[in-house]
Amino acid sequence: MLKFAGKRVGMMIISLFIIILITFIMMHAVPGGPFTRERELPEKVEKALNEKYKLDDSLPEQFFDYIKGLVRFDLGPSFKYQGITVNDFIENGFPISAKLGGVTLVFILLSAIPLGIWSALKNGRWQDGAIMLIATLGVTIPSFIVATLLLYLFSYQLNIFPTYGLESWQSYVLPVLALGGYSMAFIARLMRSSLLEVMGQDYIRTARSKGLSETQVVVKHGLRNALIPVITILGPTVANLLTGSFVIEKIFAIPGMGVYFVDSVGQRDYTAIMGITVFYATFLLVMTFIVDLFYLMIDPRIKLD
Repeated sequence: MLKFAGKRVGMMIISLFIIILITFIMMHAVPGGPFTRERELPEKVEKALNEKYKLDDSLPEQFFDYIKGLVRFDLGPSFKYQGITVNDFIENGFPISAKLGGVTLVFILLSAIPLGIWSALKNGRWQDGAIMLIATLGVTIPSFIVATLLLYLFSYQLNIFPTYGLESWQSYVLPVLALGGYSMAFIARLMRSSLLEVMGQDYIRTARSKGLSETQVVVKHGLRNALIPVITILGPTVANLLTGSFVIEKIFAIPGMGVYFVDSVGQRDYTAIMGITVFYATFLLVMTFIVDLFYLMIDPRIKLD
């Protein structure tokens, strides 16, 4: 286990370094800079700003200065908001994104897994067809279209749910449905196909021949093995949900990390773009590592070493 953990941590550090390098190169390859505006600044002012934030240094120097700050968990100051650091963006935005993501994750797990199991058990019947139709629509329709339709129908037409913020439980309904719709549909389909494959294995027929009830066969022998592909996809899903959906948060005016990131891209706030990208990438790598550890709990036959 320790050998596996050491290898994975090393791979995570290398992967994170590559992500930072690619993001840095792509960001500086775009014409213009954080102080480029439609109305040009006086040359002396722009020169002073570039000197203050060391933007007049060579790109290798800027990159290694950023890495030094990153080692100290200092993501740097925002170029656009005076007196605010990127750490402040994350401290203010992540709890809101995580709260929305946590509620969405509960919704996904409580709906997708039971629907996938029910669809597999009713394979070929009308219940299976209805669930797969809904799941197919959920996978194919983009989340921003779902969010727009939900807003139009339930907020503007029926006036049931609020259109922005997270002030009450009602305000969670539409963002959760829009944010979790794709993942719910995808996991339901994955759960169905995985359970169908497992239920066709020889050891399932052996369990039935021993006189076990169908419920015991499904829960004790089928479900545990069928959950492995679902757990695999839960790692990046959790990371996506807890760090915030950029589009959904923007549509519903939720002050999470998504809003900060979208605004930073629009304003070319280099440090904010880098910081949020690094935070998200780190979170994703950690969640993937945790998923690998969960494999042992689900199926002891898997040897991580």
